[in-house]
Amino acid sequence: MSTWASLRGFPLPIRLLVVNQLGVNVGFYLLLPYLAGYLADDVGMSAAVIGIVLGVRNLSQQGLFLLGGSAADRLGARGVIITGCALRAVGFGLFALSASVPLLLAASILSGLAGALFNPAVRTYVAQAAADRRAEAFALFNVFASAGALLGPLLGAALLLVDFRVAALAAAAVFAALTGAQAIWLPAQPVTASEATVWQDWRTGIADRRFLAFSVALAGMFALQTQLYLILPVQAEHVTGQPVAVAVLFVVSTVVTLTLQLPLTGWLQRRVSRGTSITVGMAVMGAGFLLPLLRVEAVAPVLRLLPVLAAAVLLTLGVMITQPFVLELIPTFAGHRLTGTYFGLFYLVSGMLAAGCTAAVGAAVGTSAGVPTTAWLLTAGVGLASAGAVWRLHRGGLLNPAPASAGVS
Repeated sequence: MSTWASLRGFPLPIRLLVVNQLGVNVGFYLLLPYLAGYLADDVGMSAAVIGIVLGVRNLSQQGLFLLGGSAADRLGARGVIITGCALRAVGFGLFALSASVPLLLAASILSGLAGALFNPAVRTYVAQAAADRRAEAFALFNVFASAGALLGPLLGAALLLVDFRVAALAAAAVFAALTGAQAIWLPAQPVTASEATVWQDWRTGIADRRFLAFSVALAGMFALQTQLYLILPVQAEHVTGQPVAVAVLFVVSTVVTLTLQLPLTGWLQRRVSRGTSITVGMAVMGAGFLLPLLRVEAVAPVLRLLPVLAAAVLLTLGVMITQPFVLELIPTFAGHRLTGTYFGLFYLVSGMLAAGCTAAVGAAVGTSAGVPTTAWLLTAGVGLASAGAVWRLHRGGLLNPAPASAGVS
Protein backbone atom coordinates (compact mmCIF):
# COMPACT_ATOMS: atom_id res chain seq x y z
CA MET A 1 0.00 0.00 0.00
CA SER A 2 1.35 3.47 -0.88
CA THR A 3 1.79 6.20 1.70
CA TRP A 4 -1.00 8.31 0.26
CA ALA A 5 -3.41 5.39 -0.03
CA SER A 6 -2.72 4.47 3.59
CA LEU A 7 -3.19 8.07 4.70
CA ARG A 8 -6.52 8.37 2.86
CA GLY A 9 -7.71 5.19 4.55
CA PHE A 10 -7.66 6.84 7.97
CA PRO A 11 -10.29 9.21 9.35
CA LEU A 12 -9.72 12.97 9.19
CA PRO A 13 -8.36 13.37 12.76
CA ILE A 14 -5.49 10.93 12.14
CA ARG A 15 -4.75 12.42 8.72
CA LEU A 16 -4.60 15.84 10.33
CA LEU A 17 -2.27 14.71 13.11
CA VAL A 18 0.03 12.85 10.70
CA VAL A 19 0.38 15.98 8.56
CA ASN A 20 0.68 17.95 11.80
CA GLN A 21 3.79 15.91 12.63
CA LEU A 22 5.32 16.94 9.32
CA GLY A 23 4.69 20.58 10.26
CA VAL A 24 5.97 20.11 13.81
CA ASN A 25 9.29 18.77 12.55
CA VAL A 26 9.58 21.40 9.83
CA GLY A 27 9.07 24.15 12.39
CA PHE A 28 11.35 22.59 15.00
CA TYR A 29 14.28 21.75 12.70
CA LEU A 30 13.91 25.03 10.86
CA LEU A 31 15.17 26.78 13.99
CA LEU A 32 16.77 24.56 16.64
CA PRO A 33 19.81 23.26 14.69
CA TYR A 34 20.94 26.85 14.14
CA LEU A 35 20.16 28.29 17.57
CA ALA A 36 23.52 27.55 19.20
CA GLY A 37 25.43 29.06 16.28
CA TYR A 38 23.28 32.19 16.37
CA LEU A 39 23.77 32.65 20.11
CA ALA A 40 27.53 32.20 19.78
CA ASP A 41 28.29 34.07 16.56
CA ASP A 42 25.65 36.81 16.40
CA VAL A 43 24.81 37.38 20.05
CA GLY A 44 28.29 36.63 21.40
CA MET A 45 27.21 34.36 24.25
CA SER A 46 29.67 32.08 25.97
CA ALA A 47 29.45 28.32 25.62
CA ALA A 48 28.34 28.10 29.27
CA VAL A 49 25.35 30.41 28.76
CA ILE A 50 24.39 28.66 25.52
CA GLY A 51 24.52 25.36 27.37
CA ILE A 52 22.15 26.73 30.00
CA VAL A 53 19.67 28.00 27.40
CA LEU A 54 19.64 24.71 25.49
CA GLY A 55 19.70 22.64 28.66
CA VAL A 56 16.67 24.46 30.08
CA ARG A 57 14.74 23.63 26.92
CA ASN A 58 15.65 19.94 27.11
CA LEU A 59 14.96 19.72 30.83
CA SER A 60 11.58 21.46 30.59
CA GLN A 61 10.54 19.00 27.89
CA GLN A 62 11.98 15.76 29.26
CA GLY A 63 11.01 16.51 32.83
CA LEU A 64 7.39 17.37 32.05
CA PHE A 65 6.38 14.56 29.69
CA LEU A 66 4.49 12.85 32.49
CA LEU A 67 2.54 16.05 33.17
CA GLY A 68 1.60 16.32 29.50
CA GLY A 69 0.47 12.71 29.39
CA SER A 70 -1.70 13.10 32.49
CA ALA A 71 -3.22 16.29 31.08
CA ALA A 72 -4.19 14.37 27.92
CA ASP A 73 -5.90 11.69 30.02
CA ARG A 74 -7.83 14.09 32.22
CA LEU A 75 -8.51 17.12 29.99
CA GLY A 76 -8.64 15.43 26.61
CA ALA A 77 -5.82 15.09 24.10
CA ARG A 78 -7.26 17.70 21.71
CA GLY A 79 -6.94 20.65 24.07
CA VAL A 80 -3.45 19.64 25.18
CA ILE A 81 -2.28 19.32 21.56
CA ILE A 82 -3.63 22.77 20.69
CA THR A 83 -2.13 24.34 23.82
CA GLY A 84 1.26 22.74 23.14
CA CYS A 85 1.39 24.02 19.57
CA ALA A 86 0.33 27.51 20.68
CA LEU A 87 3.06 27.59 23.34
CA ARG A 88 5.66 26.48 20.80
CA ALA A 89 4.58 29.34 18.51
CA VAL A 90 4.98 31.84 21.37
CA GLY A 91 8.31 30.34 22.45
CA PHE A 92 9.83 30.45 18.99
CA GLY A 93 8.48 33.94 18.48
CA LEU A 94 10.36 35.05 21.62
CA PHE A 95 13.62 33.81 20.09
CA ALA A 96 13.05 36.40 17.35
CA LEU A 97 12.21 39.30 19.65
CA SER A 98 15.17 39.54 21.94
CA ALA A 99 18.68 38.26 22.66
CA SER A 100 18.49 38.96 26.40
CA VAL A 101 19.13 35.96 28.63
CA PRO A 102 15.82 36.20 30.56
CA LEU A 103 13.74 36.20 27.37
CA LEU A 104 15.84 33.43 25.84
CA LEU A 105 15.30 31.33 28.95
CA ALA A 106 11.57 32.04 28.78
CA ALA A 107 11.54 31.02 25.12
CA SER A 108 13.41 27.81 25.97
CA ILE A 109 11.03 26.94 28.80
CA LEU A 110 7.93 27.58 26.68
CA SER A 111 9.21 25.61 23.70
CA GLY A 112 10.23 22.71 25.96
CA LEU A 113 6.91 22.74 27.81
CA ALA A 114 5.13 22.76 24.45
CA GLY A 115 6.87 19.55 23.42
CA ALA A 116 6.11 17.96 26.78
CA LEU A 117 2.43 18.69 26.19
CA PHE A 118 1.79 17.80 22.57
CA ASN A 119 4.17 14.84 22.13
CA PRO A 120 2.36 12.43 24.48
CA ALA A 121 -1.02 13.99 23.70
CA VAL A 122 -0.69 13.45 19.93
CA ARG A 123 0.33 9.83 20.42
CA THR A 124 -2.51 9.30 22.86
CA TYR A 125 -5.03 10.68 20.35
CA VAL A 126 -3.64 8.53 17.53
CA ALA A 127 -3.54 5.38 19.69
CA GLN A 128 -7.19 5.83 20.67
CA ALA A 129 -8.45 6.86 17.23
CA ALA A 130 -6.55 4.24 15.21
CA ALA A 131 -7.76 1.25 17.30
CA ASP A 132 -6.45 -1.95 15.68
CA ARG A 133 -4.47 0.02 13.04
CA ARG A 134 -2.10 1.65 15.52
CA ALA A 135 1.11 0.24 14.05
CA GLU A 136 0.18 1.46 10.56
CA ALA A 137 -0.77 4.88 11.93
CA PHE A 138 2.52 5.22 13.79
CA ALA A 139 4.40 4.06 10.70
CA LEU A 140 2.78 6.93 8.78
CA PHE A 141 3.77 9.18 11.66
CA ASN A 142 7.39 8.17 11.17
CA VAL A 143 7.25 8.79 7.43
CA PHE A 144 5.93 12.34 7.77
CA ALA A 145 8.16 13.11 10.75
CA SER A 146 11.23 12.07 8.74
CA ALA A 147 10.20 14.24 5.82
CA GLY A 148 9.76 17.21 8.16
CA ALA A 149 13.15 16.59 9.78
CA LEU A 150 14.74 16.85 6.33
CA LEU A 151 12.75 19.82 5.02
CA GLY A 152 13.10 21.88 8.20
CA PRO A 153 16.90 22.37 8.14
CA LEU A 154 16.85 23.07 4.40
CA LEU A 155 14.24 25.80 4.84
CA GLY A 156 16.07 27.12 7.90
CA ALA A 157 19.37 27.34 6.00
CA ALA A 158 17.66 29.36 3.27
CA LEU A 159 16.02 31.75 5.74
CA LEU A 160 19.27 32.22 7.65
CA LEU A 161 20.67 33.84 4.53
CA VAL A 162 18.23 36.65 5.36
CA ASP A 163 18.37 36.71 9.17
CA PHE A 164 18.00 34.37 12.14
CA ARG A 165 14.97 36.34 13.33
CA VAL A 166 13.22 35.66 10.04
CA ALA A 167 13.81 31.94 10.56
CA ALA A 168 12.47 32.15 14.13
CA LEU A 169 9.35 33.99 13.00
CA ALA A 170 8.81 31.47 10.21
CA ALA A 171 9.03 28.62 12.72
CA ALA A 172 6.57 30.43 14.99
CA ALA A 173 4.23 30.91 12.03
CA VAL A 174 4.31 27.18 11.26
CA PHE A 175 3.20 26.35 14.81
CA ALA A 176 0.59 29.10 14.77
CA ALA A 177 -0.87 27.62 11.58
CA LEU A 178 -0.90 24.14 13.13
CA THR A 179 -2.67 25.54 16.19
CA GLY A 180 -5.38 27.07 14.02
CA ALA A 181 -5.84 23.93 11.91
CA GLN A 182 -6.29 21.75 14.99
CA ALA A 183 -8.67 24.20 16.63
CA ILE A 184 -10.86 24.13 13.50
CA TRP A 185 -10.72 20.51 12.34
CA LEU A 186 -9.58 18.26 15.20
CA PRO A 187 -12.62 16.86 17.05
CA ALA A 188 -12.58 16.22 20.77
CA GLN A 189 -12.40 12.68 22.11
CA PRO A 190 -14.46 11.49 25.07
CA VAL A 191 -12.63 11.71 28.40
CA THR A 192 -13.14 8.97 30.96
CA ALA A 193 -13.86 10.43 34.39
CA SER A 194 -11.65 9.25 37.22
CA GLU A 195 -11.89 9.21 40.98
CA ALA A 196 -8.12 8.76 41.29
CA THR A 197 -5.75 11.68 41.75
CA VAL A 198 -2.97 12.49 39.31
CA TRP A 199 -0.44 11.22 41.81
CA GLN A 200 -2.33 7.93 42.08
CA ASP A 201 -2.25 7.59 38.30
CA TRP A 202 1.50 8.18 38.37
CA ARG A 203 1.91 5.61 41.11
CA THR A 204 0.05 3.08 38.96
CA GLY A 205 2.53 3.59 36.14
CA ILE A 206 5.62 3.72 38.35
CA ALA A 207 4.55 0.52 40.15
CA ASP A 208 4.10 -1.29 36.81
CA ARG A 209 7.41 -3.13 36.75
CA ARG A 210 6.76 -4.71 33.37
CA PHE A 211 6.21 -1.33 31.79
CA LEU A 212 9.25 0.23 33.46
CA ALA A 213 11.37 -2.68 32.23
CA PHE A 214 9.96 -2.11 28.74
CA SER A 215 10.77 1.62 28.93
CA VAL A 216 14.32 1.01 30.16
CA ALA A 217 14.93 -1.61 27.46
CA LEU A 218 13.84 0.83 24.74
CA ALA A 219 16.00 3.71 25.96
CA GLY A 220 18.54 2.42 23.44
CA MET A 221 16.19 3.30 20.58
CA PHE A 222 16.27 6.99 21.48
CA ALA A 223 20.00 6.97 22.27
CA LEU A 224 20.87 5.51 18.88
CA GLN A 225 18.44 7.69 16.91
CA THR A 226 20.29 10.71 18.30
CA GLN A 227 23.52 9.50 16.71
CA LEU A 228 22.18 10.44 13.28
CA TYR A 229 22.79 14.00 14.48
CA LEU A 230 25.98 13.31 16.46
CA ILE A 231 28.64 10.74 15.59
CA LEU A 232 27.48 9.77 12.10
CA PRO A 233 27.72 13.35 10.72
CA VAL A 234 31.06 13.84 12.50
CA GLN A 235 32.47 10.71 10.89
CA ALA A 236 30.97 11.44 7.48
CA GLU A 237 32.69 14.82 7.29
CA HIS A 238 35.91 13.41 8.76
CA VAL A 239 36.36 10.60 6.22
CA THR A 240 35.37 12.65 3.18
CA GLY A 241 36.53 16.14 4.13
CA GLN A 242 33.28 17.39 2.62
CA PRO A 243 30.46 18.99 4.68
CA VAL A 244 28.00 17.94 1.96
CA ALA A 245 28.50 14.33 3.11
CA VAL A 246 26.37 15.16 6.15
CA ALA A 247 23.49 16.19 3.89
CA VAL A 248 23.86 12.92 1.99
CA LEU A 249 23.27 10.97 5.21
CA PHE A 250 20.03 12.81 5.94
CA VAL A 251 18.74 12.58 2.38
CA VAL A 252 19.41 8.84 2.14
CA SER A 253 17.86 8.21 5.57
CA THR A 254 14.73 10.13 4.59
CA VAL A 255 14.38 8.42 1.21
CA VAL A 256 14.69 4.99 2.85
CA THR A 257 11.96 5.90 5.35
CA LEU A 258 9.62 7.37 2.74
CA THR A 259 9.87 4.36 0.43
CA LEU A 260 10.06 1.41 2.83
CA GLN A 261 8.34 2.29 6.11
CA LEU A 262 4.77 1.29 5.28
CA PRO A 263 5.56 -1.87 3.25
CA LEU A 264 8.00 -3.01 5.92
CA THR A 265 5.57 -2.44 8.79
CA GLY A 266 2.78 -4.20 6.91
CA TRP A 267 4.98 -7.22 6.13
CA LEU A 268 6.12 -7.52 9.74
CA GLN A 269 2.55 -7.19 11.05
CA ARG A 270 1.48 -10.19 8.98
CA ARG A 271 4.44 -12.46 9.66
CA VAL A 272 6.35 -11.58 12.83
CA SER A 273 5.41 -11.08 16.47
CA ARG A 274 5.76 -7.63 17.99
CA GLY A 275 8.48 -8.70 20.42
CA THR A 276 10.52 -10.33 17.67
CA SER A 277 10.17 -7.28 15.43
CA ILE A 278 11.37 -4.91 18.15
CA THR A 279 14.25 -7.22 19.04
CA VAL A 280 15.39 -7.50 15.43
CA GLY A 281 15.05 -3.75 14.93
CA MET A 282 17.24 -2.95 17.93
CA ALA A 283 19.82 -5.54 16.84
CA VAL A 284 19.93 -4.02 13.34
CA MET A 285 20.43 -0.55 14.82
CA GLY A 286 23.25 -1.73 17.07
CA ALA A 287 25.00 -3.82 14.42
CA GLY A 288 25.03 -0.86 12.04
CA PHE A 289 27.41 1.04 14.31
CA LEU A 290 30.07 -1.63 13.80
CA LEU A 291 30.30 -0.85 10.07
CA PRO A 292 32.26 2.44 10.39
CA LEU A 293 35.04 0.40 12.02
CA LEU A 294 35.73 -0.84 8.48
CA ARG A 295 38.16 1.75 7.17
CA VAL A 296 37.99 2.14 3.41
CA GLU A 297 41.23 3.42 1.92
CA ALA A 298 40.21 5.01 -1.34
CA VAL A 299 40.85 8.19 -3.27
CA ALA A 300 37.18 8.85 -4.01
CA PRO A 301 35.40 10.43 -1.01
CA VAL A 302 32.16 8.61 -1.88
CA LEU A 303 33.87 5.26 -1.33
CA ARG A 304 35.25 6.35 2.04
CA LEU A 305 31.73 7.39 3.00
CA LEU A 306 30.19 3.97 2.30
CA PRO A 307 30.63 2.41 5.80
CA VAL A 308 29.13 5.48 7.48
CA LEU A 309 26.32 5.63 4.94
CA ALA A 310 25.59 1.93 5.47
CA ALA A 311 25.46 2.55 9.24
CA ALA A 312 22.93 5.35 8.71
CA VAL A 313 20.80 3.08 6.49
CA LEU A 314 20.82 0.26 9.07
CA LEU A 315 20.00 2.75 11.83
CA THR A 316 17.06 4.01 9.77
CA LEU A 317 15.86 0.48 9.01
CA GLY A 318 16.12 -0.47 12.68
CA VAL A 319 14.02 2.52 13.70
CA MET A 320 11.48 1.68 10.98
CA ILE A 321 11.21 -1.89 12.26
CA THR A 322 11.06 -0.96 15.94
CA GLN A 323 9.24 2.31 16.48
CA PRO A 324 5.70 1.61 15.17
CA PHE A 325 5.41 -1.53 17.31
CA VAL A 326 6.84 0.15 20.41
CA LEU A 327 4.22 2.89 20.15
CA GLU A 328 1.53 0.31 19.40
CA LEU A 329 2.37 -1.66 22.56
CA ILE A 330 2.35 1.21 25.06
CA PRO A 331 -1.48 1.47 25.21
CA THR A 332 -1.69 -2.28 25.87
CA PHE A 333 0.12 -1.67 29.15
CA ALA A 334 -1.96 1.37 30.00
CA GLY A 335 -5.57 0.62 29.31
CA HIS A 336 -7.79 3.33 27.81
CA ARG A 337 -7.88 5.75 30.75
CA LEU A 338 -4.12 5.95 31.39
CA THR A 339 -2.85 5.97 27.80
CA GLY A 340 -1.47 9.50 28.04
CA THR A 341 0.11 8.87 31.43
CA TYR A 342 1.91 5.80 30.12
CA PHE A 343 3.12 7.60 27.00
CA GLY A 344 4.42 10.40 29.22
CA LEU A 345 6.12 7.97 31.59
CA PHE A 346 7.66 6.07 28.68
CA TYR A 347 9.18 9.22 27.20
CA LEU A 348 10.35 10.42 30.60
CA VAL A 349 12.10 7.18 31.60
CA SER A 350 13.56 6.19 28.25
CA GLY A 351 14.37 9.79 27.32
CA MET A 352 16.35 10.48 30.49
CA LEU A 353 18.30 7.23 30.15
CA ALA A 354 18.94 7.97 26.48
CA ALA A 355 20.29 11.39 27.42
CA GLY A 356 22.79 9.68 29.71
CA CYS A 357 23.83 7.29 26.93
CA THR A 358 24.26 10.17 24.51
CA ALA A 359 26.40 12.05 27.02
CA ALA A 360 28.60 8.97 27.39
CA VAL A 361 28.99 8.71 23.62
CA GLY A 362 29.87 12.41 23.42
CA ALA A 363 32.49 11.94 26.15
CA ALA A 364 33.94 9.00 24.22
CA VAL A 365 34.29 11.17 21.13
CA GLY A 366 35.85 14.05 23.08
CA THR A 367 37.98 16.29 20.89
CA SER A 368 38.97 13.56 18.46
CA ALA A 369 39.19 14.34 14.76
CA GLY A 370 36.61 11.79 13.80
CA VAL A 371 34.93 9.16 15.93
CA PRO A 372 37.16 6.77 17.93
CA THR A 373 36.63 3.03 18.13
CA THR A 374 35.36 3.31 21.71
CA ALA A 375 32.34 5.36 20.63
CA TRP A 376 31.38 2.91 17.88
CA LEU A 377 31.64 -0.06 20.24
CA LEU A 378 29.63 1.80 22.88
CA THR A 379 26.76 2.60 20.50
CA ALA A 380 26.77 -0.92 19.07
CA GLY A 381 26.73 -2.31 22.59
CA VAL A 382 23.74 -0.13 23.55
CA GLY A 383 21.73 -1.41 20.59
CA LEU A 384 22.58 -5.07 21.12
CA ALA A 385 21.99 -4.86 24.88
CA SER A 386 18.59 -3.27 24.22
CA ALA A 387 17.76 -6.05 21.75
CA GLY A 388 18.68 -8.64 24.36
CA ALA A 389 16.54 -6.94 27.02
CA VAL A 390 13.52 -6.79 24.72
CA TRP A 391 13.95 -10.43 23.72
CA ARG A 392 14.02 -11.44 27.38
CA LEU A 393 10.77 -9.53 28.00
CA HIS A 394 9.23 -11.13 24.92
CA ARG A 395 10.23 -14.67 25.91
CA GLY A 396 8.86 -14.05 29.39
CA GLY A 397 5.47 -13.06 27.97
CA LEU A 398 5.79 -9.52 29.35
CA LEU A 399 4.99 -7.72 26.09
CA ASN A 400 1.35 -8.83 26.18
CA PRO A 401 0.36 -7.42 29.56
CA ALA A 402 -3.06 -6.91 31.07
CA PRO A 403 -3.99 -3.20 31.02
CA ALA A 404 -3.20 -1.13 34.08
CA SER A 405 -5.95 -0.78 36.60
CA ALA A 406 -8.11 2.27 36.10
CA GLY A 407 -8.90 2.53 39.74
CA VAL A 408 -7.11 3.98 42.71
CA SER A 409 -3.81 2.35 43.53
